[in-house]
Amino acid sequence: MKKLLVTVFALIVAAACAAPPPNPPTNTNSAAPPSTAMLSEADAIAKEKSVWATLVKKDLDAFGSMLASDYIEVGDENTFDKASVIVYLKDLEISDPSFSDWKVMPIDKDAMLLTYNVTVKGNFKGKEFPPGPYRASSAWVNRDGKWLAIYYQETLAKSSPMPPPPASTQTAKSGASPAAKPAEATTADDPVAREKMAWNALKRKDYDTFASFLDEAQIEVEADGVYDKAGTLKGVRTFDASKYELSDFRTASLDSDAALVTYVVKSSDPKSPPERHTTLWVKRNGKWLSLFHQGTPAMPASGSPAMPKMSASPGTSPSPVAKSPLKKP
Repeated sequence: MKKLLVTVFALIVAAACAAPPPNPPTNTNSAAPPSTAMLSEADAIAKEKSVWATLVKKDLDAFGSMLASDYIEVGDENTFDKASVIVYLKDLEISDPSFSDWKVMPIDKDAMLLTYNVTVKGNFKGKEFPPGPYRASSAWVNRDGKWLAIYYQETLAKSSPMPPPPASTQTAKSGASPAAKPAEATTADDPVAREKMAWNALKRKDYDTFASFLDEAQIEVEADGVYDKAGTLKGVRTFDASKYELSDFRTASLDSDAALVTYVVKSSDPKSPPERHTTLWVKRNGKWLSLFHQGTPAMPASGSPAMPKMSASPGTSPSPVAKSPLKKP
């Protein structure tokens, strides 16, 4: 009997030793947690180039997988959403893209802005288009740990002398008017409202108020160059904003601290073509400021699909074409 009890006890001890530990090691094959790391400049540029690579190969499935669901693309023919730009690209053939003048600007921990020049060979529905260079801009956002493109815009570069400032007997105002105080404008959560307030300041030639809407690091991309805040403030004095109106507003939220608004600018002069404009607004210390703006002269559409029409919102003004090129770092 004693021998039997010793044997049973030995079996119990052996079973206890063979039991799994109370805290088993983590399965190394489980899914990794979402990445929250900011992209490096090299990684951001690599991602942008990889998008171009899918277009060269016409791999539209891979292209679509790199876009956010609320993606917006602005070109000289149309403004596209994700679905319509993929339809458009079925008739596009490109090759030999070449890049230069990269500038990468972190917006916040979940968003980045890139600007650069690109030349590319290609045709749309068999008709060749100019190789460029094009002034291109894109924004990337971190969605659930994956970096996706949410915005792209390109403007065919040109170099031409700036027109002289229009003759005017009206003195520019040096302060904000009761119609649009800077504090009211920069704390408004609606990007369309902020955009209208900024342009209304230009309509009043209230350049100090307009300046209060701009972030110190603001850049502007136009057909004739890339400009810093000082250049933009010089450029807005070269046109009469009261002769323009804004319409076809569309918006996209990058995150809680950044939003895009794109729209069409039309002149009262029928000989002046419309333009497609985009502003990136960012929240800094509780105030919304313009960090980026781009204008693209519009061309007649060649049968390409556009985003669904939205009701037009009347506004004021044209492109704040600037004079002083932004010094590249």
